[in-house]
Amino acid sequence: MLASPLVTLARDDHANADLTQLAGLVAEHDVVEVVVGLPRTLANRHGAAAQAAVDYAKQLADRVTPVPVRLADERLSTVSASRMLSDRGVRGRKQRAVVDQAAAVEILQGWLDARAAALAARSPDE
Repeated sequence: MLASPLVTLARDDHANADLTQLAGLVAEHDVVEVVVGLPRTLANRHGAAAQAAVDYAKQLADRVTPVPVRLADERLSTVSASRMLSDRGVRGRKQRAVVDQAAAVEILQGWLDARAAALAARSPDE
């Protein structure tokens, strides 16, 4: 399975319009699972940013029930996305405009790959 971007939503900490928009996209596209990036530290610690992501995921889960909301490690996703964009000739202002979306794709693809590997490890060899 290959992750691809759909849309980038701006965070709205006051009115939570982003949560409303995201819940609408989940319903519109018949999403079966949602993945939210968990920004752990490089030392694999759970800091303030990680707690904010957990809280956001809980708020989203309340809006999209029964669709499960999962947390996925997002360490180095922006670094990886920036490198990939640079390799493709996207730099400077153009890169800043799309790096968050590219990082989200990296997070989702990593989660999909890890899930596929876990499922393959549980399946008997054919």
